[in-house]
Amino acid sequence: MDELSRRRMLITGGALGALGAATPASARSLWTWAPSGSVAGKGAGLDPEWVWDEEADPVLAAVIERGDTAKANEVLRKWTRNDQPLPAGLPADLRDFMERARQLPSWTDRRKLDAAAEFTKKKGIYAGALYGLGSGLMSTAIPREARAVYYSKGGADMKDRIAKTAQLGYDVGDLDAYQPQGGMIVTAVKTRLVHAAVRHLLPQSPGWSQTSGGQTIPISQADIMVTWHSLSTFVMRKLIDWRVPVSSTESDGFLHVWQVTAHMLGVQDEYIPASWNEANAQAAQVLDPRLAATPEGKELTDVLLDIVAELDAGLTRPLINAFGRYTLGDRTGDLIGLDREPFWQPLIAAAWPLLVAFREGLIPLPLVPQAAWVVEEAIRKFVLLFLAEGRGIHLEIPDTNRPS
Repeated sequence: MDELSRRRMLITGGALGALGAATPASARSLWTWAPSGSVAGKGAGLDPEWVWDEEADPVLAAVIERGDTAKANEVLRKWTRNDQPLPAGLPADLRDFMERARQLPSWTDRRKLDAAAEFTKKKGIYAGALYGLGSGLMSTAIPREARAVYYSKGGADMKDRIAKTAQLGYDVGDLDAYQPQGGMIVTAVKTRLVHAAVRHLLPQSPGWSQTSGGQTIPISQADIMVTWHSLSTFVMRKLIDWRVPVSSTESDGFLHVWQVTAHMLGVQDEYIPASWNEANAQAAQVLDPRLAATPEGKELTDVLLDIVAELDAGLTRPLINAFGRYTLGDRTGDLIGLDREPFWQPLIAAAWPLLVAFREGLIPLPLVPQAAWVVEEAIRKFVLLFLAEGRGIHLEIPDTNRPS
């Protein structure tokens, strides 16, 4: 057993004890989701709570400790397309890791990835609205995610942080996402590098350590899957709730592009659900019970709403509050401090289903009230602006935590 593995075991043992002392028994649950429901179809069944990224973590720790971060980031700016060779000048250990990390899994199905592109063409406005005004806001109600963002380097510049998050949402929905001319492999591998760097740096942050609830290493495999469900599973659930017609081919394609993305982010195949039924079963264990209020989450919500309000285009903060509550529900809206909007909430609740039905050819135009088009135009412009915010952004390896 190498030194890193020994250190992990020692830390894990201590963390388990600390978690047991810090977390009420009623709030803890054993990992019961079976690896037989994964894309691998088998696995050790270890709780992903105590599994990180054993391949990436030691490499990024070494890059940071050697002082190679700035050099690596400068070189990585040149890598923008899936089919590009890695640029010259990367540290040898980082380059070797990235060559392995950029390979798609053997189970990648190109036909399903094509179906995912068709899904984006037809349902992109819904997915974009849900990523931005659903998943983005929900992230502030995921305590570990909110604290990891708040206390890491990105928490000091939330506009930049949100733009970088938008980059992943934009690239995963791009028609060429995993094609040679696309950029999702690049985005996923760079995000994996950032996660590994944060795992090395964040335990050195007193602010994070004092609020982590006993977790001594952030961004576990479980944490990544929580975020995965807040994006993929949440979007599919809402499309069903909104009665958006999605063919089985498109649904399978949308799931597959996210399955591949989980793998490319370093998630072990035994934790990646093989079907939507398995995804919902896993989300019920790892996502739904974890939503909670934190001071960091509420502060990040305010920052996020202020940034989105800058885009305006008619999408005022009251409308954001109302659509967020409509999308997330009042419980999550209360957790993150969204204001209640007595004018906008009933209007959106009445208008949005009609807009969806009209867009899908289920009802004629005269049945859609004029006020509904204000909402539709605002959401459409928000989606375009939100996704555009992600373009041209450079994902970079952090070398420090959030300044005090």
